Amino acid sequence: MTSRVIVVPDGLEGVRLDIALSRMLGFSRTAAAALIDSGSVLINGIVQPKSALVSAAEVLDVAFPEPQRQLDTEPMFAEGMTLLHDDDHVVVVNKPAGVAAHPSVGWTGPTVVQGLAALGYRVSTSGAPERQGIVQRLDVGTTGVMVVAKSEMAYSLLKRAFKQRSVDKRYLALVQGHPDPSRGTIDAPIARHPSSDWKFAVMANGRASITHYETVEAFRSASLLDIHLETGRTHQIRVHMSAVKHPCVGDLTYGADPVMAKRLRLERQWLHAQTLGFMHPSTGDWVEFEAPLPDDLQRALDALRDH
Repeated sequence: MTSRVIVVPDGLEGVRLDIALSRMLGFSRTAAAALIDSGSVLINGIVQPKSALVSAAEVLDVAFPEPQRQLDTEPMFAEGMTLLHDDDHVVVVNKPAGVAAHPSVGWTGPTVVQGLAALGYRVSTSGAPERQGIVQRLDVGTTGVMVVAKSEMAYSLLKRAFKQRSVDKRYLALVQGHPDPSRGTIDAPIARHPSSDWKFAVMANGRASITHYETVEAFRSASLLDIHLETGRTHQIRVHMSAVKHPCVGDLTYGADPVMAKRLRLERQWLHAQTLGFMHPSTGDWVEFEAPLPDDLQRALDALRDH
């Protein structure tokens, strides 16, 4: 058995214990409820039912068995997520659409953290409880390569690498129209949208954001871009391409044409984290990983090529 002491964050004030525990530990709600029912979870030293409502700053003592490396612990969380690399320090995954990087308030769907837990992986304990091991994030609707730290050393070194921009992040994006010039850089600060908590926008008071792009294939009404991110702001590619009037195809949140999205049978933005390169935290060697296009993006691309 292992144990962990967790302080309930402000964002989970008034939430049921089983829900709060699942979000903080990256477990499914079913697994969290099972721990609570077994008496393995104490609130301020007292066993409470799973329906108990937690309060901010309360202390949870959680005892749980060592995870077993098996595929059937929580199959719903592992479904669609494939492993690209695994060693003692990092695990690299190909994240599918509809999966968040880590649990968060308001998100009840699957996460990468939960998927790895379901497969029996233990990741770094550094970082906030609900996002331990997470050194980068991809949007729920964005697919592709994502690295998670397993050792504390890997977490520290990779966090620093992302902050210092020594990581090579390359994306493929299908955007509407034809950017002019066909190759260039978008240097525009990004901040939270003034009228929406869940959107972002180019704002004068935003954080510095730099996106390099190059057209690799042009179609009648769209362009396939190779994108290199110099910074890593939330929704950066989506915001920048929308700002220059070339939103990612299918990205209705940022102004994409719903007719084109429907014609290409896209239910999300056409955006894929294709490659990720970084200095391996243990060996110091440069390593690079690539994720193939998922079926829905490949299908849309083929449809454009056929017309």
